Order: sequence, then C-alpha cells, then structure tokens
Amino acid sequence: MVNEEDLAVAGRRQDPHPGAGVAVIRAAGGVVWRPAPDGSVQVCLVHRPRYGDWTLPKGKLEPGEHPLLAAAREVAEEADAQAVPQVRLPSVQYRSEGLLKTVDYWAMRAVGTGGFQPGTEVDDMRWLSVDDAVALVSYPHDAQVLAAFAALPQATAAILLVRHGHAGERLGWSGPDAGRPLDARGWSQAHALAPLIALIRPTRLLAASPRRCVQTLDPAAALLDLPIEISGDLDEPRAGQQTDECALATAAALTALAAQGEPVAACSQGKVIPGALERLVGQPGDYATGKGGGWLLAFTGDRLLAADRL
Repeated sequence: MVNEEDLAVAGRRQDPHPGAGVAVIRAAGGVVWRPAPDGSVQVCLVHRPRYGDWTLPKGKLEPGEHPLLAAAREVAEEADAQAVPQVRLPSVQYRSEGLLKTVDYWAMRAVGTGGFQPGTEVDDMRWLSVDDAVALVSYPHDAQVLAAFAALPQATAAILLVRHGHAGERLGWSGPDAGRPLDARGWSQAHALAPLIALIRPTRLLAASPRRCVQTLDPAAALLDLPIEISGDLDEPRAGQQTDECALATAAALTALAAQGEPVAACSQGKVIPGALERLVGQPGDYATGKGGGWLLAFTGDRLLAADRL
C-alpha cells in the first residue's frame, strides 16, 4: 500500500513555511552510505510494513528539534546506523494524510551501528548499490534524492563553522572587547549548538581569540571531552588590518583543515565568516550569519563541496 502521493517537485531548498495557516508536517532523514568491499558505495533502505514500501530512513521532528538532529536520530532508529551528516540533499514535499509534509535529507556517512529494533514502523533494512536502491524504492521522490546523492563527489571532510553566541552590546561593556562574555541568551545558543557540533564527531575544536568565541564552544567541549584551541586565523580585524585580509586567512585555515580529512568545529566572528565563505564557495551570495548560527561545510579534498546553513 503506497501512502506518499501528490508529490511536489523535489528541490534543494523547498520552502518549509508555505504560507500562514497551512499545516505542515516537518520530517528529516538521510541517504546513509558506507563503502562496499569493491570500493563502490552502498546505501540503506528500510521497509515499512504499515505501507508495504521501501524508502529512505526518515521521521517526524520532535517539538523544538533541529532537522539535522532529527535526521541523525531517525537514521539510527530505522537504519541501525550512527551516521555523520555531510551534504544537504534536495528536500521533498508531498501530501500525507491530507497534510503537506516536508522532508529534509542529508547525505550521511555510516560510522557505527545502534538504535534499530525491528517493529511496527520498520521491520527490515537493506544495504544496496545506488542503482539497486533506485530500482527498489517505492516513490519517485526517493529516487530523485538518491540520484542527487549519486551525482555528488565523495565528501572527505566536514567542518561546522559557527558564529559566537549573543554577548550583549559592545557599548554596554566597559572592558576590552575581547573579554566581553556571552550573556544568558548566548549561553542558551551555545548549549543548543553543542549537540549539532557533536553530530560531525569533531576531533578538534577551534575558536577565535575573543572570550565569547571560546565560551560558545564550551558546552561542546564538555560534551565531547575535547580541548578548545585558540586560532588567530578566525579573528576579526585588529587595528591596521583589513576585513578582506582576515576573511582570506580564515578561508585558508579552513581549507587547510579540510585537506587533513579530519572533522573540525570552528567558532569565528560576524565580520569574517561571510567573506571567508564567499572565497570558499567562489561566488557572491548571502553568507551573513546570525549570532549562534552557523554552517555545515563539506569538502572533497581541499575543495568546498557544499555549504549548508544551520
């Protein structure tokens, strides 16, 4: 029995808020992949006995849950995979039980197992080649998401780049600006960022010099039991420096980290991040980043593959 009909066209950025008064079901999931013995890639599909279908692992967001956290949770529960998110894939919209449903997807690399128990929602799972998965899935939109995944170069590194949390107003702080701390709102943002940072399983945490940047990574450091390294390459301009000069240094530092192939979380500042991203992406765009916000950056070697705004 097929239940996912009346599809909208899949797109990289479907609008999750189609209009006031329109009820929308939010869900998230992933194309979970692992290397096959022959060097190719296998992806995971799950079977839902309620609908008699084969589909990508996904599920509804819990109240207040970030879509990326929901995607990782659902993949663990349905596909028995602890997975690291890498690249944002096309979202899809369709009607489900009379309501509009939006599903956000990420390419996710399987790094372990755990969380799956066969039951009423999912009773079976299969690891297949992409071609075999496309042939098996029950819905055209799943095939479209798989095709988008297959078209991507393989990601070799992920960097979570965040801007420090809210730290009050500069004019309200009497000491050196570098010593201005997070306020209550900023600490709340820092704690919300910690589980998102943990998703990429970083081996290093890097912060710009100001106190508020270090503090933004404090909850993640406690969660992951990692030290916070200070990096002047992530700093805003000092006296005599130009913003472009600092943005170039930040972009170069991120590229060098990506080339090492290790996942990293980095906290920088609002005057630097947009310029650094413009250089990494290679074209102008809206890279303004709110306090406590950030980007999931996927690299293949030292080349930026995708930048997904959190």
